[in-house]
Amino acid sequence: GKSSPTAKGEVTAAAVCASCRVPARGHRTLEMALAWDMPRVHFGSKEKLHLRRYTRFFGSRGDAAPALSHHALTHYEEWEKKIEAWQKPVLENSQLPSWYKSALFNELYFVTDGGTIWVELPPDCCAEDLQGPAGSGLSHLLPVLREYGRFAYLEGQEYRMYNTYDVHFYASFALVMLWPKLQISLQYDIAVTVVNEDVQPRQYLMCGQTAQVKLKNVVPHDIGDPGDEPWQRVNAYLMHDTADWKDLNLKFVLQVYRDYYLTHDFLYLQDMWPVCKAVMDSELKFDTDNDGLIENGGFADQTYDAWVVNGASAYCGGLWLAAVCMMCKMAEVLGDTEIQQKYTDILSRGKEAFERLLWNGKYYNYDSSGSDTSSSIMSDQCAGQWFLGACGLDQGEFEVFPKSHVVSALKTIFEKNVMSFAGGTMGAVNGMRPSGVPDTSSVQSNEVWIGVVYALAATMIQE
Repeated sequence: GKSSPTAKGEVTAAAVCASCRVPARGHRTLEMALAWDMPRVHFGSKEKLHLRRYTRFFGSRGDAAPALSHHALTHYEEWEKKIEAWQKPVLENSQLPSWYKSALFNELYFVTDGGTIWVELPPDCCAEDLQGPAGSGLSHLLPVLREYGRFAYLEGQEYRMYNTYDVHFYASFALVMLWPKLQISLQYDIAVTVVNEDVQPRQYLMCGQTAQVKLKNVVPHDIGDPGDEPWQRVNAYLMHDTADWKDLNLKFVLQVYRDYYLTHDFLYLQDMWPVCKAVMDSELKFDTDNDGLIENGGFADQTYDAWVVNGASAYCGGLWLAAVCMMCKMAEVLGDTEIQQKYTDILSRGKEAFERLLWNGKYYNYDSSGSDTSSSIMSDQCAGQWFLGACGLDQGEFEVFPKSHVVSALKTIFEKNVMSFAGGTMGAVNGMRPSGVPDTSSVQSNEVWIGVVYALAATMIQE
């Protein structure tokens, strides 16, 4: 029946009791379901009402808890069988170590626990509402978001930004391999922000300058702050002007081809191709000496946002070459011979410059600046190779990084960054000096980042 809201400070308890008769040497099962129905969502700005995805099946009036409970009680056995069928081949494979099985299944908790939101598009929403003045080329944006909704999760409980893109790069495999349409939907949301701009000026804390919140043809750092209005106002990040970051545009291109490779969604590839061309054109300005390889700007201009990079770098340079390679492959698939030739030429020059400027005989140097720490061993130096390998683009005509160099770099990282750090018990430290002591030039070079370590392990398994 009706009840009044609990007064502040008042404690309310409830009990549920069920009973059954159990015969001698027999057993019975009691089933209980606990359901929350919180269908309506406002973010901090309270400007827009959002309805959670499940409301298309259970309504949005807030009275669906009994229906949700009934649905669970009549389906849970089927769910358990499907989960078991999914996990059993991995769990029973004696060739796989227990840490691998744990990582594969248990670490997925963050997909739901990360402040995650999955909402419907408003029924009266039209393409113009979503795309803004410049997004008319995304022909399948509206059908995709209508069918699969909008999905967002936080970078972390302490970094409260939705779909932080530089680190989604690492986590995105979980989405594209298990819920591919959520990854496609997320990519459409990013693509919309790329083709539009936000001319509002904003002061950035670390660099002490004022800049536009978002430039056109540049991938945003994130999709917004849960304390404001995500999707409507992007780039909640205030430390640096991320328009000058070198990795965001590249990570978009890498994910587009990876998504296509795994889903074979040709319409998605067609829609994303103009966006990929735009962000790569925007990225080309960072190749200041026209050697086919981008340069970092002498400040923290990528996801390691406290670790300065100057000149050619293993991380951004490697991501750049991988993205250029994927531009060649996408152009081939789409029959765009002009763009294919353009990026084939860039790739040829860039590969030569990368090897000449960074390869030291054992691994790729952190950067080419010649500073005290430019010879540091970065655990993430093969990130571009990781994506290429996951897309079957790491051999033959598409081999970007010589196999012998990749294997040598990975062996060096294992020996130095993994086994020489905390006795090999904590994963790979981000930066290690050739002498076997951690790089302490920044707080981040001396840290272990979980996503990076899993990406590194994946690359080692690939090789």
